[in-house]
Amino acid sequence: MSMVKEFKEFAMRGNVVDMAVGIIIGGAFGKIISSFVGDVLMPPIGLLLGGMDFSKLVLTLKQGSEGVAPVTLNYGMFINTTIDFLIIAFAIFMAIKAMNSMKKKEVEAPAAPPEPPADIKLLGEIRDLLKK
Repeated sequence: MSMVKEFKEFAMRGNVVDMAVGIIIGGAFGKIISSFVGDVLMPPIGLLLGGMDFSKLVLTLKQGSEGVAPVTLNYGMFINTTIDFLIIAFAIFMAIKAMNSMKKKEVEAPAAPPEPPADIKLLGEIRDLLKK
């Protein structure tokens, strides 16, 4: 089997394509959540805390000098990223929970028992006739 043909079979499997679509949608979903946290959620929280902008919260470890930027610990961005993660994790949890509940509803009805063979049917009819 040629390598190109083997790669084509691998790349066109349903799971690989599904995974690629999931990664692309997940990346776009991450951007939406980051925007939601940074632009919608954090400003009111900052306002409630006295006009604080979390993305600007830093701890200066070393002051900058001419031409050298200061060394800072950007813990405000860490807070934003942590909130992003929590929202994304909760959304994924809810999606998986919904999918699992749908799978439980899809449980198939038990199949009807197979029809007994002809000789068993005949014996059953004889038994019923003898009872009469």
